[in-house]
Amino acid sequence: MTDLLADAVAELYAADPDGFTERRQELIASAREAGEPAAAKRIAALRKPTRSAWVVNRLVHQDPEVRARLDELSTDLRAAGSADGTRIRELTAARGRLVDELTRQALQVSDLPAPPAALREEVSATLDAAIADPEVAANLGTLVRAAHWAGFGLDPMTPWPSQPPTVKPPEAPSIPEMAEAAAERDRRRQEKIQTAERTVAEADQAAESANLAEQHLEDAVRRLEAELADARQRLAEARRRSYRAESRQRRAKAELARLRE
Repeated sequence: MTDLLADAVAELYAADPDGFTERRQELIASAREAGEPAAAKRIAALRKPTRSAWVVNRLVHQDPEVRARLDELSTDLRAAGSADGTRIRELTAARGRLVDELTRQALQVSDLPAPPAALREEVSATLDAAIADPEVAANLGTLVRAAHWAGFGLDPMTPWPSQPPTVKPPEAPSIPEMAEAAAERDRRRQEKIQTAERTVAEADQAAESANLAEQHLEDAVRRLEAELADARQRLAEARRRSYRAESRQRRAKAELARLRE
């Protein structure tokens, strides 16, 4: 990633999403003027984040310690995979406290003291997902939408049971079968994500082309309006000269007629 592209990514995902599209167009133009067409193309492919995703991105940009805190708890949870229920419950409680704290902090740095309940829930769910899903954690700072954890194991959205079951139903699938099913779903999910990303990229390119066409037409309209205004001014001046000439003509004819008498 070039410095120009990295700076563009950092700026677009830290700034308010309301100005995302307009600023992206400016950065695309700047990259082209700087002789970096590849960077311009990648900037054009950047997608506008939802409001909840931007709140999490802004938190990460404002507080570099957020990543480390989430990663530390994620490591502890994975290390405790075979621990007893007491340790799991302790970590689950710690996870809840951390997510609540970071949610409040994210809303504060985004100047949203009283956000809609749905936005608050999406911010919390995304921070929860970042603890359990390395892919979500890797995208913190450049998220385009809220994330939700939907895997096996220690689900961040599900509290650890006070007393784990001691009898496994005989018809329950084995762990390898569950893992295989999860992997299959994940492959299908990735294919859908890739298809959606291509669709979004194509839509972004189409939007960019439409925006450029609009700008060219606006320039042409302004130029024609200026020419029309100039033509009208010259027409008015020509009419004034014609009126003065006709007035002189009438006075000259009147004087000639008087002299002939």
